[in-house]
Amino acid sequence: MIGALLGLVAALAYGSSDFVAGVAGRRSPVLYVTAVTLVVGFVFGAVTLMFAHGSGPACAPLLWGAISGVGSALGTLALYQGFAVGSMSVVATVSGVLTVAIPAVVGVAIGNRLSPLGVAGVIAAIVAVALVSWAGGGLRAGGALYGVGAGAGFALLFIALERAGTAAGVWPVVTGQLVACLVIAPFLLVPLWRGGTPSARTPARGSLRLPALAGVLAAVAAIAYSAGTGEGELVVIAVITSMYPAVTVLLARIVLKERWSRLQSTGLVLSAASVAVIALS
Repeated sequence: MIGALLGLVAALAYGSSDFVAGVAGRRSPVLYVTAVTLVVGFVFGAVTLMFAHGSGPACAPLLWGAISGVGSALGTLALYQGFAVGSMSVVATVSGVLTVAIPAVVGVAIGNRLSPLGVAGVIAAIVAVALVSWAGGGLRAGGALYGVGAGAGFALLFIALERAGTAAGVWPVVTGQLVACLVIAPFLLVPLWRGGTPSARTPARGSLRLPALAGVLAAVAAIAYSAGTGEGELVVIAVITSMYPAVTVLLARIVLKERWSRLQSTGLVLSAASVAVIALS
């Protein structure tokens, strides 16, 4: 139960982070938003080391943490870029489903076991992610490609953090955030080295606040997810966390007054039901 609750906290934080970053991406360059989000996430995570350092750094957890950082950087960049150039519904759908499916398959492969009720909950959650994320329209090649990249990146993030374990506290999370910053750095520095700019657009005034908030939320999500994997199985925690698109859609409805399709409404109800079923199982 505790693991499921932590997975839910991670889903709420990831979904909120994506919404805030998506709003920021409408005002400032995607690379700028991505960089600020990752750097702030690293700083926030580093501060938490004072309170959740566990047994200290160890080789294997740090290595898995570094691998998670590669997934975090590439997934974040692909997601934000996909939102900027493609259909948000397509990008969210593809990334959300892959983020659910890949860790679920890996979890079963490494020995996770689910009751029949849990299996039903996982299947319902996968369907819910697709329904919540889908707002209609066909699969546009560009959007779908970025969605695949984002889904694969976030799936790698989830799997690697689970493999890192919880004995080392948040050291794997912080290591991953540092590596994510290093991975994104060339995308910013190469254009500057060539005498250009990372984007023709310039950051809007006061543009630091939203990406910074997104970074804090993403760090909270990663910490909650990592802790959750220590209390439950990967296939359960990853599926619950992967329902973050429901949070993004809900915030868009409340804040931006976006309308829901019938599919999205059905998906929101189904996602809530699947969380309850998985937790009870």
